Amino acid sequence: MSRPPLVISIQSQVVLGHVGNSAALFPMQAAGLEVAAIPTVVFSNTPDYPTLRGRALPADFFAELLLGAKERGLPERAAYIVSGYIGSPEVAELTAGFIAEAKRLNPGLTYLCDPVMGDAGPGLYVPGSIAEIHRDQLLPLADLATPNPFELSWLTGRDLRTLDDMRDARAALRLAEGARLITTGCALEDTPAGHIESVILSGPEVTRHPAPHLPIALPGTGDLYAGLLTAALARGRSLPDAVEMAQQLTGRALQRAAELGAGEVVLSDPALRKTLLQLENDSILPNP
Repeated sequence: MSRPPLVISIQSQVVLGHVGNSAALFPMQAAGLEVAAIPTVVFSNTPDYPTLRGRALPADFFAELLLGAKERGLPERAAYIVSGYIGSPEVAELTAGFIAEAKRLNPGLTYLCDPVMGDAGPGLYVPGSIAEIHRDQLLPLADLATPNPFELSWLTGRDLRTLDDMRDARAALRLAEGARLITTGCALEDTPAGHIESVILSGPEVTRHPAPHLPIALPGTGDLYAGLLTAALARGRSLPDAVEMAQQLTGRALQRAAELGAGEVVLSDPALRKTLLQLENDSILPNP
């Protein structure tokens, strides 16, 4: 029996709630993927609570985890690497070095960079030095990038009102030539009323994927979306189909959170779990 696709997921981890790896691991594992989770920070909860315990991993400790992953041959085996929230410039530098080496060892590896840096409400919520490492070192390695509009605007210095603005931002972003940009949560001048959309720019090709705009903003939404997207892609869905599924299931998770009165995304919606379990059975590509 062949092993399922392996994903290395380098993100935050919390004790309570679902953000970072605590949001992204579930959809990938439910879809039957093997996931190696490497934390960048370990916190008691998200920063929205009155207290926050924990810290960013010390650089030497994080480097040991990366070394252990290399000693176990994970970069050579991985189908995907996903990176998300990073809590210190030192860890960001180490992450970039690890991914660059992994891509040299494994040319078939796909790297999804979710540059978790900020949003329209809070603004930039990581130090500028970390945002700059995303821009200058991590994104140039990416095969897929999933910034929100605030992040894309910060990274490129451009306002995003039209599709032409999106194209200009893609040209200004330091992505490799063949990389695909998926900007999530867009509200452009011609986005249908009451909707937001994901916009995929893949070379000259552009596809737009509107979804109802839910008046719910919760921590972990983008991390869950990235995990869902990776799960669908690793199970053989095309990028447009994977984006549609990620949007639909993220919306289900937000609605479930609203019904429960939760302050962050939840993963207990039965339809969400059923769809993820079905992904493995419906896998379009054979397991590597």
